[in-house]
Amino acid sequence: MLMYLFSSLLIYLILIISVMISIAFLTLLERKLLSYIHFRKGPNKIFFKGMFQPFSDVLKLFLKESLKLKNLNYLIYLSSPIFGLLVLLLSWVIFPYVMNEYSMNLSMIYLFVIVSMSVYMIMMAGWSSNSLYSLLGSIRSIAQTISYEVILMLLIILELFLLESFNINKFMIFQKKCWFIFLNLLVGILVYISILAELNRTPFDLTEGESELVSGFNVEYMSGKFAFIFMIEYGMIMFFMMLYKIMFLNGKMSNFLDLLIYMMFLMMLIFIRASMPRIRYDKLMYLIWKSFLPYCLNYYLMIYFLKFYMEIVLN
Repeated sequence: MLMYLFSSLLIYLILIISVMISIAFLTLLERKLLSYIHFRKGPNKIFFKGMFQPFSDVLKLFLKESLKLKNLNYLIYLSSPIFGLLVLLLSWVIFPYVMNEYSMNLSMIYLFVIVSMSVYMIMMAGWSSNSLYSLLGSIRSIAQTISYEVILMLLIILELFLLESFNINKFMIFQKKCWFIFLNLLVGILVYISILAELNRTPFDLTEGESELVSGFNVEYMSGKFAFIFMIEYGMIMFFMMLYKIMFLNGKMSNFLDLLIYMMFLMMLIFIRASMPRIRYDKLMYLIWKSFLPYCLNYYLMIYFLKFYMEIVLN
């Protein structure tokens, strides 16, 4: 029992270190790609072609002075980024790794619970900062995140209807012959757009409307606390892209092609950021409640009647 506990902790520690290193190099990839799209150099000074730039940025952030602002709710202000990072690291547990150490039959239920907790970090960070800018940014972000979380979970449950299981491992079993992206192309597109909105990425980054909110809910965060929020954002990008690959393009990372597909989805996020403008907030909400939700509910009815018909025919 003790040996099993030790091996589980060791595997989880390796997972945490791997995620943190990957976050560092994802930020470098984004800055490099954006710089080439904009016809400029980007990071190129530290080590070969700026390879150690992320580590330099982390050191810079954690060594910067952290001011204690007036009238803060200091305990919640400090604990919010740590809570968000904890949610990120707990969410990575569900993926089927080589040793399958943390396999759960209800892994998708666990995913819904963990991901829905991320909104509390935004709420606590915006309120505890005692700034109108951060409060308005957090309210805007909460409304957006909850709205798109609802539709994202409904779309994921649509896929679970096909699996008839809450185990994430079943996605790989059912996609041996045909990927779900070919069966449910429109659902795949809607899930990708919902993930963009859930992550507050362009063109849905309404929490960072510089003209009115400066930097949104994290405007009062500095030094190491800002670094935590930065890591949460990019860690969630990697997490949701991995989830998308598992759900629609088979989740195995056993060969170079799988890794290439995963990298393609990450790079697509960066290309969207470089090429698309920020949309208006009311259009963002109309998109979810007047377009995505009716389609999703109609698709539910179609899948339900299809399965009902198949059951009658087969029996």
